[in-house]
Amino acid sequence: MELIQRINILAQWMFDAEKLVVFTGAGISTESGLSDFRGPDGLWTRKARGLPAKAMDWSAAEPNEGHMAIVELQDLNKLKFLISQNVDNLHLKSGIRIELLAELHGNITKIRCTRCGFKMDNFNEPILCPECGGEMVTSVVDFGQPLPEKDFNDAIKHSHDCDLFLVIGSSLVVYPAADMPELAKNSGARLVIINEGETPLDNQAHLRFNETISSVLPPAVNRLKQLLKSA
Repeated sequence: MELIQRINILAQWMFDAEKLVVFTGAGISTESGLSDFRGPDGLWTRKARGLPAKAMDWSAAEPNEGHMAIVELQDLNKLKFLISQNVDNLHLKSGIRIELLAELHGNITKIRCTRCGFKMDNFNEPILCPECGGEMVTSVVDFGQPLPEKDFNDAIKHSHDCDLFLVIGSSLVVYPAADMPELAKNSGARLVIINEGETPLDNQAHLRFNETISSVLPPAVNRLKQLLKSA
């Protein structure tokens, strides 16, 4: 099926959806100058080839067209919830409301309390939790550590309840985060995947895009706006 046909189908599905959930991985931030993990020049790909990791200036990265298209979905009242595996802060920087976002792997700009889970901006100095006096540590989740409880529970709830689940820029191999799209599909939602590389759920997706995010999502949102205007 031609790209424009698939874009039009995605726009129609977003128009029809009452509970659209978006799930993002590192691939959405590559056009902001940040490396993904399993792409041709990704962090793990380079490591497997014995190459050094690319230096990344996290603080200089800015949201790109893909991030801003999701903000448009929010502003059109079409985004029910956003689940992200990314720690780069670009969703919040783009204007996503914090109550609509679960950052399953943390955020490089935030610290969290080890006792009560309270999160706040990182001021790069030792501080105790203002809520309970507990120790504040980086919110970024390392391998083997549990995911933040509230974010994880919110992600499960919205994945289970949604009617359209849109994967953007994720290889869907890091668990338990990658359980979310399968949970959504098994609960009756349409599953759409936008990712240049293969994923384990490609054969289960109702609609699949191998193209770049910027060539798919912004045009789909623009088409959605036309549908909403003519409704």
